[in-house]
Amino acid sequence: MRSCQEPDRLEGSGQLAGKRGADSRATSLKQDGGAHQTRSPVTLPSFPARVRCLSSLSDPLVSGTRRGLFKDVFPAESAELHLQELLSSGPQTVYCGFDPTADSLHVGNLLAVLGLLHFHRAGHHVIAVVGGATAQIGDPSGRHQERAPLSPEQLAENVRGIRDSLHRIFSNHEGPVRAGGRVTVLDNAAWYRQRSAVDFLASVGRHFRMGTLLSRHSVQSRLSSAEGMSLAEFTYQVFQAYDFYYLQQKHGCKIQLGGTDQLGNLMSGHDFIQRTTGEDVFGILLPLITSTTGDKLGKSAGNAVWLNRERTSPFEFYQYFVRQQDGNVERFLKLFTFLPLPEIAHIMEQHAKEPEKRIPQKRLAAEVTKLVHGKEGLESAKRCTQALYHSSIDALAAMSDQELQELFQGAPFAEFLLEPGTRVLDACLKVSAIPEGVRGFDILSGGGVSFNHMRVTNPDEVLVVGQHILSNGLSLIKVGKKNVYVVKWLSL
Repeated sequence: MRSCQEPDRLEGSGQLAGKRGADSRATSLKQDGGAHQTRSPVTLPSFPARVRCLSSLSDPLVSGTRRGLFKDVFPAESAELHLQELLSSGPQTVYCGFDPTADSLHVGNLLAVLGLLHFHRAGHHVIAVVGGATAQIGDPSGRHQERAPLSPEQLAENVRGIRDSLHRIFSNHEGPVRAGGRVTVLDNAAWYRQRSAVDFLASVGRHFRMGTLLSRHSVQSRLSSAEGMSLAEFTYQVFQAYDFYYLQQKHGCKIQLGGTDQLGNLMSGHDFIQRTTGEDVFGILLPLITSTTGDKLGKSAGNAVWLNRERTSPFEFYQYFVRQQDGNVERFLKLFTFLPLPEIAHIMEQHAKEPEKRIPQKRLAAEVTKLVHGKEGLESAKRCTQALYHSSIDALAAMSDQELQELFQGAPFAEFLLEPGTRVLDACLKVSAIPEGVRGFDILSGGGVSFNHMRVTNPDEVLVVGQHILSNGLSLIKVGKKNVYVVKWLSL
């Protein structure tokens, strides 16, 4: 908890109190939220200075804002007065939804998970809702056309994949967590199974106004498109609003996290709860992570970096963050890790002195890979990095079959019985690494082939364990600069 004498300086926030800041917020809301321009979200750094003196249970909102993780809060009128007091009054329940439109989350979803973890670390209860019901409808936000319907089998597989992602990340998370906070993963299909369409429309639909729903940016952009908008998509915001209401009634949830593209859906939930219960609830908006071209990262854009190993290996995941440009890395350290801000500042000072070492990129990659894939996943990523980029024989020898296949995706992988007297030439021919006859012999004798990063020039050389074959029974055969073949030798 910061001292009450400490100035409330929020890094990178800028001056937002004047007319220019207010105008920009109103414009942003008009684009994202629709009709309720006058009820704009409050930009967090404009909260009163009294937040410095609140209980440590309010720290996630303040610290998340300092890191750039929490961008805005809705609605401004009550948030500026009551949200900090609510968080300081005792453990609260915070939720975020994840629709299983694929069998894995991706980096674009990771900020929402980190937002939940920041609240959990402070002792609050967090709920991750897998949208087993809403995924069948499809969120129109940010989309130019309707999602293809999912089969029941695919939906069930996707729900399992998303739940596994969430449980794994929550389990991998290490750090100080205040006692009392719970982590819960729910599927919203559970509270829709017993409801008929007529009952839902009669009891829930009557509380929504068409003018407000039609004014949402996500609706307006689709209605004006050539494809238009289906009734199913149009009702998505009603179902997400009901999710918030259900969690508020059953779990006392008063705070929802969502990306800035979800503002219209958060507004619908707030309005529905206020109309039916009179309770104050709040939405906290997170920034969207975009590619270098400005595109939102995700499935639809085709640039997703997945959180499940089957889609993106720990090595590929690690390399995604290692390759981040200098202009992104400080922001990403604040967003994607729990490193203290002074430590991040020190890392960036080191980077300014020795940029060639890429210290912040490597630290970022290590922290995020450990969170998503655990310590074993991070070790795997580092082994693959050493084997591929540093030609480390020790790293190769320590790699599993799975790691080699992940590292050399698309490379032929074969298993053979190792027979006595098997030569280098025989091994290359078995995997069709070289052509038969004189041409293949010449490639070998000319030094165009390597086994485990060691060049071989004698085609008749007999394979030796510890040299041509690693202690784990694997041979990495490379022909030229790009052609790679992986062999698993049996009965060593």
